[in-house]
This record gives sequence, C-alpha cells and structure tokens, in this order.
Amino acid sequence: MQRRSFGLAFLAASAGAAAARAASTGSSAPPAAWADDLREIDAAEWTYERAAHLAERAGFGAPPEDVRRLAEMTPREAVATLVDYESVDASMLPAFEESGVWEPGMDPFPPSRAEAVRIAREKGSALGEEPLPEGSSRRLQPVVDKFFYSLRANTLENERLALWWADRMVRTPRPLEEKLTFFWHGHFATSETKVRDYRMMLVQNRMLRERASGGFRELLLGIMRDPAMLVYLDNGENIKGHPNENFGRELLELFTLGVGNYTEEDIREASRAFTGWTNDVLEFRFDPELHDAGRKRFLGREGALNGEEVVDIILAQPAAAERIATKMYQFFVREEISDATRTALAKVFRESGYQVKPLLRAMFLSRDFYSEPSVATQIKSPVQLFVSTYRKLGLQQAPTAPDFNKLTTPLGQTLLYPPNVAGWAGGRVWITPATLLERGNAMRDILFPPDLAKYGHPDRFIPQIYNRVGQRLAQGMNITQATYSGDSAMSQMLDADEDFNTRYGVYRGYVLAHERVKLIPRRTAELSLAAMARADGAETAADAVDGLSRRLLRAPFQQEDRQALTAFLEERLGGAKPVDDAAEEALRSALYVILSSPEYQLG
Repeated sequence: MQRRSFGLAFLAASAGAAAARAASTGSSAPPAAWADDLREIDAAEWTYERAAHLAERAGFGAPPEDVRRLAEMTPREAVATLVDYESVDASMLPAFEESGVWEPGMDPFPPSRAEAVRIAREKGSALGEEPLPEGSSRRLQPVVDKFFYSLRANTLENERLALWWADRMVRTPRPLEEKLTFFWHGHFATSETKVRDYRMMLVQNRMLRERASGGFRELLLGIMRDPAMLVYLDNGENIKGHPNENFGRELLELFTLGVGNYTEEDIREASRAFTGWTNDVLEFRFDPELHDAGRKRFLGREGALNGEEVVDIILAQPAAAERIATKMYQFFVREEISDATRTALAKVFRESGYQVKPLLRAMFLSRDFYSEPSVATQIKSPVQLFVSTYRKLGLQQAPTAPDFNKLTTPLGQTLLYPPNVAGWAGGRVWITPATLLERGNAMRDILFPPDLAKYGHPDRFIPQIYNRVGQRLAQGMNITQATYSGDSAMSQMLDADEDFNTRYGVYRGYVLAHERVKLIPRRTAELSLAAMARADGAETAADAVDGLSRRLLRAPFQQEDRQALTAFLEERLGGAKPVDDAAEEALRSALYVILSSPEYQLG
C-alpha cells in the first residue's frame, strides 16, 4: 500500500482529524462549540463513539463489545463504572511473583563496588560475604562477585516487574486504576536507575495504586514517606544543620505548586521541615535526632513546622489545586487548557478536599471532554500505544515476545525508568520521523514474531566481553589468564597481587543472576484476526477493513486511504475473496498498515 511520508502524514492526520471524523460519524462528530463547556453531556447525546473515547482516555481503550456495554448506559453510569472501580472484582489479577534474589546481607546496598570493598576491609564482611582467608588469591573476590550479582539480579527482576505491570494494564477489569497509577508514576517520577532496588519500586507501585483515586493529601504524604522517593531525592542526606534541598525543591516545583509560586527561602525552609525523614530499607523512618525542630518561615507561615504541616500549608494555596487539576486535564483530556477551565476544575478539586474522584467525574462527564479539540487529538505515549493495542484486540494477557520494555524503550519510554524527576514530557515529543518508523517496526514484531527457538532465551544474554571470560575458563585458563589478554609473565604477576578481579566479578555476577532469577515465559500475541473478522460479520475485504478501523481508530482514515487499504487487502487475498481462516496472514498485513499509520498514533 502506498502511503504518504510518515512525518507529513502524521501532521495531516492530526490537523485533519476533525474533518475525517465528521465525514465518518455524521451527527456523532464532536462539536467544536462544546470546547470548555463543563456542563454534563446529556444522555440523548451519548453515542458509541463517545463511549469509545471515554474508554480510550479513562483507560487504555477497549474491544467493541466493552464499548457497546458503556454505550448502552447513561453517561453518568458509564463514568461511574470506570471511576468507582473498587466495586469491580480484580482478584483474578496475579500478584508479582518474586524470584527471591535479595538476601538479608545485601541491605543496605552499597552505592559502588569500591564502597563494597571498603566495607569488607573495614568490617570484615560486606553484602553478606566474608573475604577469603589471609594469603588467599583474590581475597575479596566473593564480595565483588556478590556486588555485581546484586546489580544484575536486580536489573532482571526489575524487568520482570515492569512486564508484570504492563500485563496488569492489559488484563485489568479496572482500567482507570492502572491508568491513574501510570499517571502518578509520571508525576512522582522515580527511576530504578538510581534506586537500584526492585523491592522499593514494587512498594511504590503498590502505594500509588492504593491511593490513586483517593485524597491527594494522603497520596502526597505517601510519596514523601516512600523509600524509593526518599532514596531518589537523597533525603537520607537531609539532616539538621546540613539540609539537602532536593526534596523540598521537587515537592514545590514539580509535585504541587509549580515555578513562580514560591521562593528559594521557601525551598530551604521546607527542606528543613523534612530533615530526619529517611528509610530503613523498605520502611519509612523518622529520626528525631536528625530533625530540625527550630522555627521556620514557609509561604508566610511561621512556627516549628514539620513535614505534614508544610504539606497542609501547600494545599492551602490555590496554585496547588490549579496545578494538579491542570496536569490531570492535560493527561486525560488535552494539552491546551483555558484559564476558565483551569479555574473551574481547580475549584471542584479544592472544594472536594482534594479528592481525585470528583475531579475525574467533572472532566469525564463534561461536554468539553467530548469536544472537537479533545477527541482523537492526543498522541499516545509508547506505553499507552501498546497497552491500548492489546486491549482493543481483545488479548487476555500481554505478549512477552517481543518484550514490552524492549518495545517501548526505543520509542522513549520505559516503565519504572522515567528520564528524570520531571517525568516524561509527552505530547509531540513522542513523534519524530524516526520514532514513527520504530513504532511501525514494533507493530510488525508483534504481528509477525520471530521463531523463539531460533534465538534462545533473551533473559539469559551475557555480553560478549564477559562471555569470553567463561569460554576461556572452560578451556582451562585461570581467572587472570581468562580476563587479561597480555603476556603470561604479567598475568602471573597480577594473579599474585590482586585482591579481586573486576571483570571476573561481572562475569560471575551475570552467571549467578541468570541462574537465580525466574525466567519470563515467552509467548507471542494469541490472536486470530480471521475469527475476529467473522465475529464482526465481515464477508469481504472492505468489511474487514471497516471492522478493524472501527475497533482500533479514533481518528478514522480518509476515504481515499480506506479505499487504498481495501485494495491492498484484496490483493493480498488474491482477489475479492471471502474472509476465512486462510486470510489470516493477509489480515495481519492489513492490520500492520493500520497500526503503523499516523492516524493510529492518535487517541
């Protein structure tokens, strides 16, 4: 199928989305006049297309049968079904199954190999390992091996955790719960790159989910006491007499008020209020000996303020409600928000006592949410792109071949690894000519996966530089010979003098980690497009194209593209043949064109 260049086509699809919708949906087309109208949409105005839009934004999209159920409700009932998700049974969702790679002696984990060695020399052990007896070659090798094992095992376990969460997004009967957890993960961005403890990331993920739709005050205090966030923002170094301002700065700048609504003095005083807030590995701990109990002046208030009091003073500022309401609007509705809409939604949020649900209801029930500027104008983030694809296609679990994070990472987003404390920028940042092509390549890998037996298990990959060490050891070389490529005399001298061999330690770390971390069961997408087409009542290529488009696209193809795709599918079928089981590969080719199209990037 011939298509326009991706860069120009994307811009054309984005700019022309309203015209395409108007042509394809008639009276269901979103009215431009509804923009910034926060009055509730009327039941008489409720349509399948608007139910599909709600499912897309208040979740990750849904297959037609789920959209039809929402469309048969009133708008209030449909929104309540998604927002009041606690009433929906989710007991079938599997808990994260840990591999058991973390041992008690590994806490607290040292920040570097050099620090692990220093601790072993000073205290006689580190990471639960003791040096070899005096006179042994490479006495500290067990400690170095354990350090690199810990790093690698944690990385592998974190990959399993990210996949578990992605799978939960696909399986969940409570899509808004996971969508909110994902939103808060970006708002309170914390990266495993610095935390280096999958357990802390798991604890944070659970906390964000448990408090996702409740009171913002409770959520904010939860994240300020969260071990992963305390580590990420260095609050263990925030002590009386030597305050570290990272915690206070991000609380004000990113988490609540935003730039321009506080001073540098407010940052310093807030940081003093949070001195002594630290963690004992996976538990929050307040250390009164390290807390500055002196008087502070913060946002016009004075007293011996503590962390909770600082949070309450922040939430008393109108700017706090405005900022959070704005961020949620930009995530769930659209990027541009008018001053009137910002003020009105902030009022709803503030008057509810900073409860999240009333704000969500106000947005999801508003005519503005279903207006022309709001519908099919949001560029899907990589995570949303793949989760929505899986859900709309009716998959019951996320494929693991290709691996989820390996799909999203080249596109600029990796679960549990935000780029910095500000999170992901989003919007048009997601789209470049290169990433559009990568998105298409990723969809091809999902629809036409490689033969897994041919490539081995990707979880057990060891970089070639370290794999050579194992090969040389198997040939009978000693550790130094296997890791040093110089002359034998130098090898013998190094072998006699070194306390540890770093390259061997990395090799052993990889091997031990790969032995102990549970394998990710590899499975491709369980998908039959032929069966799907039959269920949709498709008899011809044109029927199949219309069915797939209706299922997947919020910004429909223009007529010329629809006709071109129909001709493409007919050619692959070998003529205007009925859609049957033999059409599976041809249908997948047509689906690939849809999933890699500019229109599909919009939700």
